[in-house]
Amino acid sequence: MSIKYYDWSKFQANTRPNKVAIRELDNNKIYTYGELDKRSSRLASHLQSSGIKKGDRIAILSLNCSEFFELEFACGKIGAIEIPLNWRLTKPELSYILNDSEPKTLIYDVQFEEMVKELKEECNISQIIALDQSDQESDYEKVLSNASDIYLQEEVDLEDNIMIMYTSGTTGHPKGAMITHKMQLFNVINLGISAAVTPESVHLVVLPLFHTGGMNCYSNPILHAGGELILLKEFEPGKVLSIIGNSDYGVTHLFAVPAPYQFMMNHPDFESTDLSGVKYAGVGGAPCAEAILKTYISKGVSMQQGWGMTETSPGATGLESSEAERKIGSAGKPLLHTEVKVVGDDGNELPAGEVGEIYIKGPNITPGYWKKEEATRDSFEDGWLKTGDAAYFDDEGFLYIVDRWKDMYISGGENVYPAEVENVIYQLPQIAEVGVIGIDSPKWGETGKAFVALKPDHELTAEEVIDHCLKNLAKYKIPEKVEFIAALPRNATGKVLKRTLRDM
Repeated sequence: MSIKYYDWSKFQANTRPNKVAIRELDNNKIYTYGELDKRSSRLASHLQSSGIKKGDRIAILSLNCSEFFELEFACGKIGAIEIPLNWRLTKPELSYILNDSEPKTLIYDVQFEEMVKELKEECNISQIIALDQSDQESDYEKVLSNASDIYLQEEVDLEDNIMIMYTSGTTGHPKGAMITHKMQLFNVINLGISAAVTPESVHLVVLPLFHTGGMNCYSNPILHAGGELILLKEFEPGKVLSIIGNSDYGVTHLFAVPAPYQFMMNHPDFESTDLSGVKYAGVGGAPCAEAILKTYISKGVSMQQGWGMTETSPGATGLESSEAERKIGSAGKPLLHTEVKVVGDDGNELPAGEVGEIYIKGPNITPGYWKKEEATRDSFEDGWLKTGDAAYFDDEGFLYIVDRWKDMYISGGENVYPAEVENVIYQLPQIAEVGVIGIDSPKWGETGKAFVALKPDHELTAEEVIDHCLKNLAKYKIPEKVEFIAALPRNATGKVLKRTLRDM
């Protein structure tokens, strides 16, 4: 008999109903575990009454808010699947995701109303529900107030999907990584142990909740343990520092990609802010510069560097805080319920010190990509997920990330695949060839550079290329630089030589 999913919010509401679960600072709202479960139950009841069945998808488009978790737990109760949408994307990008995932309901913040009404028609969405944190009479609040607390509890297995998280695709379109209940369970175990999460933990959420880092590092582990989340709609360095430095909030946990740590480090309030209350400061999503790590260590904060992907829940490896200084720059060792190896081009495991591709497997690994059977097959080998990241183990078993095998680059913690950017630039009729690579950026870690070859007797400016991208791509995907060349370098088979572009 398989293990069944058990309801986290229901358990916490029964165990500690009056304890604060989520504190929204921007909206000055506080929800206890009892209130969180009641709201989730009413949302589950409404969704069922509107025809949502097990396996149906419900999307959410909003800046950070408690509704992400209300939807998550409502989906767990009735067997539905949550789709967190990246609000930075343009309408064409969102349209692709919605047509691919086919949600029956879309919950959205009112600031996106004009676009959502167009998406409803284009993507055949049955129901849209507007939420407005400043209005107790919003559609979402009316739905909850009019709904019953009673819903039909579906039998949900750990192998069932709870979310689909879309990641940028190498073919120019994003892929939906299927996130199962089992993945979430083992992630809360893996990260909960490594970050010492308890009911007394208080986590300040600074990453967007559509991102696996925002949702799962350490938000879900905290809720699973009965701790407290402090939510900010968006990251702002001065505000984050003021919250961490205020002992009344009691922040113990923080997780971010390197860029927010750098922005805080450069803020005028950084030196005067007391960071001693933060027990676990995690950093991942992109390689972290040693200057950042050393600066926080000098402030008494042991940064826990780790490595993972949306497809790995995301916790995969982590560096114990006791090793932060001795192994600076390392992504640590594999977490408890995870296997990691480094393999060469022949697929054989490499010895310590040799760089190869990271392969990973375990109960925290995605079963594959939504409606992408070929991509799923190509991503696995004998049960191991091929990550596309290059790394090596040292002689003590610590992992060091070196580079990406693929052409993907990371800008501000967000993955950018050149093929997607190239596809948009190719829409311009003057373009003969285009190749996009990632280049170093002091602000974002990496940013894009486009090498463009024009058709004969055609003219185009760099500003026109960037303006076209701004209309069709999220801002973090926009190339910062455009260089015009006669032709792209290619090998004998016609493949563009990205390495040569980088050398240029």
